[in-house]
Amino acid sequence: MESRLRKSERLCAEKEIQELFDKGSSFFLYPFKVLLLKGVEGQNGVNQVLFSVSKKKIKKATGRNYIKRRMKEAYRLNKSMLEQGGHKIGLIFVGDPEMSFSEMEPKMKLALHRLQQDMTKLE
Repeated sequence: MESRLRKSERLCAEKEIQELFDKGSSFFLYPFKVLLLKGVEGQNGVNQVLFSVSKKKIKKATGRNYIKRRMKEAYRLNKSMLEQGGHKIGLIFVGDPEMSFSEMEPKMKLALHRLQQDMTKLE
């Protein structure tokens, strides 16, 4: 599997993001709140992912961007754990702003493992 995180793998469309928040199921696994919206039947597209950090939790944009870069890298390195199927995924960071990458990556692996279990339940 390709290790890049392409534009087509990122969830950008406002309508699709709103649909994810309205119709998607969610679970909390510290430091992430994870949203999942099942893909369309028979669609073998790539999963699209949204990364978000609360402005209320981390005031400065530089801090939020720093956390998002860490989240994207942890996801990029471990996205092969997920089956492709055109699912929409939202990863919202609600943890400690001082969390290092070495602390975040194992948590991302746990979140992706749980996400894969939830995807198989939905099918």
